[in-house]
This record gives sequence, structure tokens and C-alpha cells, in this order.
Amino acid sequence: MAIRSRLREVWVMASPRLGQALLAGAALVLTAGALAGAGTGMPAARAAASLPCDIYASGGTPCVAAYSTTRALYASYNGPLYQIQRSSDGTTLNIGLLSAGGDANATPQVSFCSGTTCTISKIYDQSTNHSDLPISWGGFWHGPGPNGSDVGANAMALPVMINGHQVYGVRSTPGTGYRVDNINVPTGSQPEGVYMVTSSNLFNNQCCFDFGSGETSHTDTGNAHMNAIEWGNACWFGGCTGPGPWVEADLENGMYSTNTGPNTASNPGVNHPFVSAWEKNNGTSNFTLKNGDATSGGLTTTWSGPLPNGYSPMHEEADILLGTGGDNSNGASGEFFEGAVTSGYPSDATENAVQAELTTAGYAQASAPTGPIVAGDDSAKCVDDSAFSTTNGNKIQMWDCTGGVNQQWTVASDGTLQVYGKCMDITGANYNNGTNIELWDCNGGANQQWKAANGTLVNPASGKCLDDPNSNTANGTQLILWSCNGGSNQQWHVP
Repeated sequence: MAIRSRLREVWVMASPRLGQALLAGAALVLTAGALAGAGTGMPAARAAASLPCDIYASGGTPCVAAYSTTRALYASYNGPLYQIQRSSDGTTLNIGLLSAGGDANATPQVSFCSGTTCTISKIYDQSTNHSDLPISWGGFWHGPGPNGSDVGANAMALPVMINGHQVYGVRSTPGTGYRVDNINVPTGSQPEGVYMVTSSNLFNNQCCFDFGSGETSHTDTGNAHMNAIEWGNACWFGGCTGPGPWVEADLENGMYSTNTGPNTASNPGVNHPFVSAWEKNNGTSNFTLKNGDATSGGLTTTWSGPLPNGYSPMHEEADILLGTGGDNSNGASGEFFEGAVTSGYPSDATENAVQAELTTAGYAQASAPTGPIVAGDDSAKCVDDSAFSTTNGNKIQMWDCTGGVNQQWTVASDGTLQVYGKCMDITGANYNNGTNIELWDCNGGANQQWKAANGTLVNPASGKCLDDPNSNTANGTQLILWSCNGGSNQQWHVP
């Protein structure tokens, strides 16, 4: 999809600060799956059953590409799910499974990334095609990485639960993108199916949070050269009903909820922490869109009918993308947990069976929301614990949003905001305007309590707000306490 608007909403986190070159040197590749074993305290492995790509194969429409950072998509799969790379030394680590056909063994990731930033540098294809997704080299629209490439998602930014233990999804923000070209997927007008698990917790109206087929040139090569799921509330053609977000089809030069573009009144939006999104295209006369709750229930078909005018026959290309549009339009945000592309047009019965399996996977949100606190006066800036330090009194500051662990704040049930298990603290419980905000051991004090209210973070004991002084968004600006005044420098997007 070609991007036609570069407007950003204040809650969208801008391109991560990953332009710093990774240190040179040979990368040490480890497989986390090999580190699991009896007596290690690891969560119990879930027994493999018939998983999504087994079900698709049984239905005669096998997966030709299958990706997940949370679990296996074949009962027999026992390889790595994804690779992470830390910025401190360039070392890489493969994250594998607790057992064949089981869930991710993400425990080694936590210690590997401690004190530094880790990115997801590759997502492995579980199909026999081995079409692994690396970070995209860019395209017509340049990404924020070296030589116009995109950047990888922060590996620690999206903790979720599956089958009762913690794993990590892909939190895709503007500039993040993965892509592989010249692979064995349907091309031309060959029928193709796509599904993914995403979330209504993160989306926007920009182009394009896509998963599916794009162009090998990473440029707009014309109508019908894409067949991808687009997730967001972009109303490309106008006339939409409801707030969204919607499962749409990005067929290039149009994000379609119907063959004319806008959604119908019966499809005002989809809102679940874990959304199953579905698109299939027979290449000549029909495309179908469905959605569901990936934790319970069945599927809802929002469109099944003719292709838009000018899109028959399709001209699909041998490319898979995640997180960007066909021409590398990279203004969108979204979350990704798993997804696959199939050869052939899956039957409704097959898709219903895959949906039923998804609801048994055990997806659940982390016990407390965790993620960046993004500034309202500059959506490229985040609340940051300076220099990754856990020392009492360390300053809490404004800094470019990097996705680093020192910007991952947990909104605890006791009203505190925590990073590294320590609390955001009003220095000395001094409630005067201008008091510095610091990091301190959590102690239950009223000076460590915060409440989200109308976009602000209010300390109830003082009635005052977390404030970016004088709207100074320069890196290193220490945050302060100040009387609430409704200014954009007191607006924050909290996880």
C-alpha cells in the first residue's frame, strides 16, 4: 500500500533509536530451546496436538510460510522461533521451544537482554520452505535504519502469557518491518489464504500494519500486486462506520473492508486483547475477510464477495511482509503473535478448525500492563530511566523512544509505575512545583502513587501531574511534578 499521509497520533511511538551501529564481531548463536530441561525451574511444556498448519494441510491448503514468536504452528516443529540481538555487543540468541510442538521458551531472553536493548532480528519460517523473515532492507519509503532499512522490534516490549507462562510478541511501531523476497508462495492469480493473531491494544490509521504477500521490489507495482491482511482503523476510501479497528485486505492502492472499500454498518470494529484476523483470495472472483477472538468463540465473516474493480485477476508476487506496506510505507503500529500464509483457498471448515485450535492455545495478557510511556508533546520521546541504572535517586528523564528495558514501565495494581522492580518516585515526598522525579525502591509511599486521568499521570496525594518542564523534549530532560494545567507536556500514553 502506498502511503498518502504522514500524520502521527500522539500515542504512536516513533521510530526506535536503533541507528547506533551494532558492535562488530562474530555473533554467537545460541538456541534457547536447548537450554530447557528438567530441574531448571522452566514452565511445563504443553503437549503438541494438531496445530494450525497441521489443520491447514489436512484441509488441502498447506502452509507455505508460518511464523510465531509464541509457539509452534506444527505439532512436529522443534526448531527456533525467532532470533534476538542485543545492542551492547551484537551477540544473537535463538529462542526455541519448551518441547516439540510446544510453546516458546523465553526465559533465557530475560537474562540475555538485561541492562541493554534487544531487537528481534529474524522470525523463523516453520514451514519446509524456510522463508525466514529478516528485518526489511527498506523500499520506496525509507526506514530509519542504516541505508534506509527498517528496524527490528524491541524483543522485550510485548510480554504476554501463553499456557500460563510468559512469552513475547512482536510490538511493531513506525519504522519496524520484516520481509523476505523471491520465495515459494502463491503468485499471479493463484489462490492464497492468510491468518494472524494480533491485538486491539495497538493500532493506528496509518499505512500499513500488514501481514501477507507484497512486492519483491518493495515498491508499488500496481493494483492487485498484494494480498495481505491490514490491521488498523484506516478508512482509505471514506464512508466508514464506527471507530474500528478492522481486519482489512491490502490489495495494493487500497485497504479494503468490502469490494468498494469502506466497512459495513454491521462491522463497526473488532476489540479483543487477542484478535484472530483472516483473509483469503481465490485470485479471480472472491476475497473473504473474517475476525474472531483468539481466546474463545468462533469466526465472524465481515465480507465475502467480488474483488474490487481492477483487481481481477490478481498479480501476487513472491514476497512476505510484516509490519509495513508493499512499498515499505511504515507509519503504522500493531502487534503480532503468530500467522501463516497458505497455498490454496482454505475452506470455511478448515478456518473454523484453526480458530477452534487457537482458543486452546492459552493466550492471555501479562498480569500487569507493561510498555513504554510515550510523551504527548513529542511522540518520538519516552519516559526513560537514565543509563539503565537501578541506583536509588537515578533520574527519570525524556529520551528518544528506543524500546529499551529502561523504558518498559509496568502499571502495577497498587498504583505504582515500575521499571527494574523499582518505582517512579517524587523526590523526598516534596509536593512543591518543580520537584524532580527519580527512581527509588518501592516502599508504598504516597509519593510513589500515580493515577491515569484524561491522559495525564496524577499523583493523588498532591493532585499534581507528571510534567515535562517547559515542553523541553531534549534527551536528558528530567521530569518534574507540577500543577495540572492540561498542557500537552503533561499528556502521556500509558501501557
